[in-house]
Amino acid sequence: MSILELADNAATANFGSLPASRWYANGIDPDDFTGPYAVQRLKRDLFIPELGTPGFALRRTDSVYAIGSCFARGIENTLVANGFDVKSVADEFDHFELSGPQVTGRGFMNKYTTHSIRAEIEWALDPSTPFPADGLIDNGDGTWADPAANPTLKWVDHATTIERRETISSVVRRLTDCRLVVITLGLVEVWRDTHTGMYLNITPTPAMMRAHPGRYRFEVSGFTENRANVEAIWELLARTGCEDQQIVVTVSPVPLMATFSDRDIVVANTYSKSLLRTVAEDWSHAHDNVHYFPSYEIVTNSNRGLAWMPDGRHVRGELVGHIMQTFLRHYLDG
Repeated sequence: MSILELADNAATANFGSLPASRWYANGIDPDDFTGPYAVQRLKRDLFIPELGTPGFALRRTDSVYAIGSCFARGIENTLVANGFDVKSVADEFDHFELSGPQVTGRGFMNKYTTHSIRAEIEWALDPSTPFPADGLIDNGDGTWADPAANPTLKWVDHATTIERRETISSVVRRLTDCRLVVITLGLVEVWRDTHTGMYLNITPTPAMMRAHPGRYRFEVSGFTENRANVEAIWELLARTGCEDQQIVVTVSPVPLMATFSDRDIVVANTYSKSLLRTVAEDWSHAHDNVHYFPSYEIVTNSNRGLAWMPDGRHVRGELVGHIMQTFLRHYLDG
C-alpha cells in the first residue's frame, strides 16, 4: 500500500514549486553552497532541510514529554533552555548512586527500541498490561537488576528496585497531560526474556546469562513488529492523552555501539536506522497528529567534524542546539 498518492497535476506541481525537490541540474555550480539543489546545500557545514508546512503549531505554554534513546535527553535540555515545561525531565533519580562517571540519573529513563518504549508506556497507562512479576533479576549478591531500565544507576536491593520501577511509571504517566510527545527511535537489535516474554532495554549481563542459561534470546527485529509497536503507542495515547495531543517522531542519529549480529557494525547500523526511518515515515502518513522531524538527516548530512564528538557516536551539543532551533522555527507559533 502506498503511503502517499497524488493526482498527476498535484505531483507535477510539487516538482515545479519546491526548490528542494531536485538533487542536481545541468549547468549549475555544484560548489555554490548558497544554491537550492541538494548537491549545493550539502556543502554547507550545517544541513538545513526544507520542511514544508508544519502539521501543527506549538505554543510556549504547551507541556512537552520526550521519550526514547539518549538523544531524547539532548532534546529535553534544549527545550528546557528555551523555557518549555518538559514533563519528562525527572529529578526523582538524582539521589541514587550512579553506576559510572559518564552517566546521569535522567539517563535511567532512556529507551532504545520501539519494544521498550511501547512496554514502558503500556505498564504506566494500561492496567491490563502490568510489569511482569518475574521481570526483575536477582543478581545473587543482595542486589537486583531491572533489565527494562537503562543501567545508569547502581543495582540496589529488591525493595528499592521496585520503588524505582514504580517511579518510572509515575514519570511516564505525565505524558498524558502533554500536548506534545517527542518519540526518538534508536535501535532494532533487541534481547528477549523467554521466561517473561519481555524485551530488555539492556544487553543481559554475563552474570544474568550464567545464572539463567538459555533464558535470553537475541533478535534483529523487522519492519512489521516495529511498525506494530508504534501503532500500539498511538492507540494507547489516543485513549489516554490530552485533547489535541501531537506526536513528533524522530530517529536518533546515534549509531549502534556494537552489534551481536554477523554484520559489520556499519552495515548493521545502516539497516537499523533505515528501518526505523521507514517506520517513522509510514507512521507519520497514517495519522494527522504524527509528524516526522528529520533530526537524523540534519546530523548525518552536516560536517562530521561539527556534528560528532570524538567517539563518532554522540552528537555535539552545538548541533543538537541547531536541530532544536530548526525545530522551533518550524513548529513554534509566533
